[in-house]
Amino acid sequence: MALIKFSDEEKKLIVGRIQAYFQEELHQELGGFDAEFLLDFFAEEMGAYFYNRALYDAQAIMQRRLEDFGEAIFELEKPTDFGR
Repeated sequence: MALIKFSDEEKKLIVGRIQAYFQEELHQELGGFDAEFLLDFFAEEMGAYFYNRALYDAQAIMQRRLEDFGEAIFELEKPTDFGR
């Protein structure tokens, strides 16, 4: 898996969210550099876990859709005398 990279706009937004979390929940000020470092750490060390979970979830959704699709096709079948 390639390293997770965020655009500058995404990184700015995420860093702001990290800083807000530290302020609101932990009552700690966190500078932009530290928040960006924390984001990079999570992206490198735990990003694969989130990425893989998203893949598993997407695969499960696709499987359900394919089953629905198969059922829809089966419902379109016309009766025949074949096999009697």
